[in-house]
Amino acid sequence: MHNATSGGRRAPARGRGGLLAAGALGAVAVAVTAVLVVALPREDSTGGELPALADAHGIGLGVAVAVNPLVHDDDYQDVVTGNYTSVTAENTMKWQYVQPERYEFDWSGPDAVVGFAEHHGLDVRGHTLLWHNQQPAWLSEGSWTEAELLKVMREHMDALLGRYQGRITTWDVINEPLVDAGPRLRENLWYQVLGEDYIAQALTMAHEVDPDARLYVNEFGIEGAGDKADALYDLVTDLLDRGVPLHGIGFQGHFVHGSVPEDMADQMRRYSDLGLDVTVSELDVRLPEPPGPEQLEAQAHEYQRVVEACLDVPTCVNVTVWGVSDHHSWIPEWFPGYTAALPFDDSYRPKPALAGMVQALERRPAQRRPGHRP
Repeated sequence: MHNATSGGRRAPARGRGGLLAAGALGAVAVAVTAVLVVALPREDSTGGELPALADAHGIGLGVAVAVNPLVHDDDYQDVVTGNYTSVTAENTMKWQYVQPERYEFDWSGPDAVVGFAEHHGLDVRGHTLLWHNQQPAWLSEGSWTEAELLKVMREHMDALLGRYQGRITTWDVINEPLVDAGPRLRENLWYQVLGEDYIAQALTMAHEVDPDARLYVNEFGIEGAGDKADALYDLVTDLLDRGVPLHGIGFQGHFVHGSVPEDMADQMRRYSDLGLDVTVSELDVRLPEPPGPEQLEAQAHEYQRVVEACLDVPTCVNVTVWGVSDHHSWIPEWFPGYTAALPFDDSYRPKPALAGMVQALERRPAQRRPGHRP
């Protein structure tokens, strides 16, 4: 869930309502709206063009959502329902929020996300089961034996996967298993207690709880060639050779402007060749403040290239952007001096990035593919 090329990167709790607002786009907004008038919902329209275009290609277009604006903000809701086909919960399904105390589950947020999605015919991506961040104190500060921690894992999966079985069909089971900038496994709680086989144990356990769910490993810094990308590929091939239930890889796609790799499709295709689905799971492209028209147009081409990379890979089933608008983006808080990372600005006005996604889909002949959309 983080940026692949950040430099001095910090672990965020993202998607919180009331994050620092990204820089206003001022005079650019009028021009941007004019560019996108064909692709976006007007006040008298029921929705945008993106969902239909994505459906024609047999892929999903998703967005990460926060509970409070999803429940209370009509404009926020309209952007979600008018432009996307699936949702991912930014925070509310993470361990810290869904099980803040052992045996005490808070279903209000997850139920709100799933209920909204079902009401509007959207798919849901479950996010996330095992991560080194956003853990409750009782878990992260506990002293666990191997048997105890496996029991805790099973309790959590039974509750979370079990509650939404058949309603959430895709889960990020393992999130960011490798260290930020290198090819080693991260020494998180799970690794420290269970050893390197915790990944196989967690995937197997999740499959036992929900045999029909599509199970993913989700990682950043693998979008272009390098030691980390190779390390994840080696990990995945080992898991598959051992018969571990794994169905897909999430390429997070947190980019600094100018850093979208040319070989992203090649990296995704490696997993497609193994018979795995791939997704772009957390896309944003942050710009230095203040962004001007040239930067916004360049960002649009980067969004276009990412969607085109997905279309180039037979088993790429979804591209999800990480946040509904710049007002709700995690970027300004965690990367001071950067802003405007998403396709909609602070006021829910469309930016050239959205046109870039439309163009990627319009310029390719529609070719439906089998797959799972979330």
